Amino acid sequence: MSYILESVISGLLLGGIYALLSVGFGLTWGTMKVLNISHAVFAVLGAFIAYWLFVKAKIDPLLSLPFLAAVMFLVGAIVYKLAIRPVTKAKDVVMASMVATFGVATVVENLMSFFWRPDPRVLKPVYSGSSLFIGNVAISEGPLVGFAMSLCSIALLYWFLHRTYTGKGVQATWQNPTGAALVGINPERVSLITFGLSIASAGVAGVAMAMIYAFYPSVQSVWTLFVFLVTIVGGVGSVIGSGLAGLLIGFIIGVSAAFLPFVWTNVLLFALLLVVLLLKPEGLFAS
Repeated sequence: MSYILESVISGLLLGGIYALLSVGFGLTWGTMKVLNISHAVFAVLGAFIAYWLFVKAKIDPLLSLPFLAAVMFLVGAIVYKLAIRPVTKAKDVVMASMVATFGVATVVENLMSFFWRPDPRVLKPVYSGSSLFIGNVAISEGPLVGFAMSLCSIALLYWFLHRTYTGKGVQATWQNPTGAALVGINPERVSLITFGLSIASAGVAGVAMAMIYAFYPSVQSVWTLFVFLVTIVGGVGSVIGSGLAGLLIGFIIGVSAAFLPFVWTNVLLFALLLVVLLLKPEGLFAS
């Protein structure tokens, strides 16, 4: 029984991290109609930056998060100016953005391979190797810390979107771009902020993932699959939807790991995706 509980809890903790990994992707898709194929590669970049600060400067990953988020926001703003803004003027923004961001992902992945080599690494601060015991149930502290990071980041992003003038401008632009422009909201500024926040949230999620799994430049392609899965199941642009979808997917991972061979986990997850696309294509938790 304790093994089943441990498996389910581990799955839920991982699902919370997947939620943070996906929430920014859904925001750019919903607000800007930009399908950012390069989203997960910036999560890997965030993991490499945190790893480098930890190994070279002995800065704990938790302490480096504010600096990391600021750097990743700046990276997002630069990428927006150079690669994203031009494609938002295309006739088919979704297709143009897919092509452009695929190129961005390829460039960033190869740059990471050049500077850091494609060797697997794991971010292992002292607390990530220990476990918390509740009765007979052991909970690894690495996933627990990563989940707490994700929960705080999603709550902060939700607060920004619903309690600040700029955040409400992001929502208004998503719901009615023409109406938002007519009342004086600058769509260019909103798009830059949205994309910067998206990349910053991806970077933080990358640090959380790096505390659980080995990471390397090409792992971004695997992470991208889960980004799509969580976003489509939860609903494009919904912060709460991404959070709930991440937990649902984590629960499925945990339960299937307890009872089924590992190969069946992805079968169940993508069967869920197909069911959602057929029955509720806007997402299970779309507002």
